[in-house]
Amino acid sequence: MNKKLTYAGIAAMLLLVISGCGDKPTAAPADASGPDSTSVSSGAEGNNAGNDTPAPTATPAATSTPEPTATVTPAATEAPAVPEKQSLKIKTYYTDLQQTDLVPAEVSITFKDAKEKYTEAFKSLQKSDKADQIPLWNKIELKSLEFSNGQIVLDIHKPDEAQLGAGGESLAISALSQMFFQFDEVKNIDVLVDGEQVESLMGHVDLVHPITRENNGL
Repeated sequence: MNKKLTYAGIAAMLLLVISGCGDKPTAAPADASGPDSTSVSSGAEGNNAGNDTPAPTATPAATSTPEPTATVTPAATEAPAVPEKQSLKIKTYYTDLQQTDLVPAEVSITFKDAKEKYTEAFKSLQKSDKADQIPLWNKIELKSLEFSNGQIVLDIHKPDEAQLGAGGESLAISALSQMFFQFDEVKNIDVLVDGEQVESLMGHVDLVHPITRENNGL
């Protein structure tokens, strides 16, 4: 009987112990980011926020607007001035009705340059307003005329109807020479027939190349 009581008491005690162990509250696991950690972190951030100067933000450089380029308008090129016509009175030469002598006459010519002056002077040998002044070069065609370094070069064409006798040919050459040599700048004259130097203009009188003041006594 006593043994039974003893066993019953031991069993009761074990039950109490077991029951007490089951009711004991279990400790909550520690939070890895507990209050202390959070507090420290916040404090550090607060300190940094209060003490650190934020890095300056780079401000993009203002884009400079290029100044407008002035458009240069080229100056208008002036047309070269056209030389004004000049007027000049000169002596020209004809022959009489019998073709025995030269007959001088004064005429007026207009021109804009030297070449035109000599061309117009030659034309004065080809026409006359008076019946008793016979032009000796009226049937001769002037193909070209050039003036350079004191020399006049004439290129003419002589049709058959322009043929003169020996006296008329001599007067024609003399009329041409005296008319051109009145210009001081003219030193000599060369007469070509269809681009060639010929021995005689009309077959009677020698034609010198070039005709100079000296061989005309001027």
